[in-house]
Amino acid sequence: MSEVRMREAVALAAAAARLPGEVVCAYVPFGTEPGSTALLDQLVHQGKRVLLPIVPDTPGPLEWAVFEGPSSLGPGRLRGLLEPTGRRLGPDTLGTADLVLIPALAVDDEGVRLGRGAGYYDRSLSFAAPDAALIAVVRDAELVRELPAEPHDVRMTGVLTPQHGLAPRPVID
Repeated sequence: MSEVRMREAVALAAAAARLPGEVVCAYVPFGTEPGSTALLDQLVHQGKRVLLPIVPDTPGPLEWAVFEGPSSLGPGRLRGLLEPTGRRLGPDTLGTADLVLIPALAVDDEGVRLGRGAGYYDRSLSFAAPDAALIAVVRDAELVRELPAEPHDVRMTGVLTPQHGLAPRPVID
């Protein structure tokens, strides 16, 4: 991990100390996604129940399992992806979360999120509670004015960045 990415991961973990909610769906960073397991550890240290996604064998909504520390992670279905090795709780478990942290390549002022294109989160977010905070996690440079939106896109209610921390979406000028 580069020095810049390490600083970003530290800043995101520090911002996690101020995140609301008792049950948080999060993710283990994959490839160039921002963050680290230090963010997950911070959430657990605060007494939050942390749920992590499991990519299903066939395209569909994500499944979830409880994060019980870095030693509870193992190789996922996708090369390089770490997933929890505990009992699968099913897609509807997302509905128990107060806060959902979602990796993104970019997010715009209206809360439109650009993902990796596989659609796992788009298929999963319909299981979220209506009042759950849907927070895209991006680098500061990945905040953009406008992205194209598709009818199936679920809008984010906020964004978490290393420099700015938690900020609501849509942006109100």
